Amino acid sequence: MTALSLARIVSVRDGGLLLRFALRLDAAGSGALGLLGLLAAAPLADPLGMTAGGLRGTGAFLVAYALALVFIAARPVIPRAAAWTVVLGNSAWVLGSIGAAVAGWDTFTALGVAVVLAQAAAVAVFADLQWIGLRRAR
Repeated sequence: MTALSLARIVSVRDGGLLLRFALRLDAAGSGALGLLGLLAAAPLADPLGMTAGGLRGTGAFLVAYALALVFIAARPVIPRAAAWTVVLGNSAWVLGSIGAAVAGWDTFTALGVAVVLAQAAAVAVFADLQWIGLRRAR
């Protein structure tokens, strides 16, 4: 069995294909979760231990964020500054989500904590793919 090193994985040049894919994947996930928060806030609030207003606000942010990602990914050349902003923003989102799960452990239900941590894990994967995509796009 051959192990690939991280250095070898990121050294491959792909002209931004992985970065574009990762941004679009992030847009799809963020948009879907955002629409769910907007459209199903009331029935989801109690099972998650969250407020409907908080779910709607987060949903609206995620839909706007997804639209921004679609715009960035559609550019002929993805601006590195924009892509780095997405990577850093996603990293901050992951840390904030973990903080919210820890701080809200007494108000969130077990399902709510699981959802917050699951979406944080997904966002961490997006950030990682975007970072590798940035390295490959050089």
